[in-house]
Amino acid sequence: MTGRLCLLLTAVLVICSLAVVSAQYKARSLFIEIERASSAARQLDVDWAQLQLDQSTLGKNARIEELARRDLNMVPLTAARTQYLTVGGK
Repeated sequence: MTGRLCLLLTAVLVICSLAVVSAQYKARSLFIEIERASSAARQLDVDWAQLQLDQSTLGKNARIEELARRDLNMVPLTAARTQYLTVGGK
């Protein structure tokens, strides 16, 4: 009887040990996954900040005006070059 009990307790101990090892492995894997996700989130934050800076720079009126003058040969509108249209009434 004592031999069977000892064998049963040994089997339970081995099963518990394997469960602990498996749980530790899973915890380490999840920790690594969390660290990778955190790193990716930090990189996305940096990219987002850069995109916001680029958007504010590209949308400035002075830059748009300079590009219109240089690339499209546009000139500012003056009163002498303005034509007004009137709608004929009754």
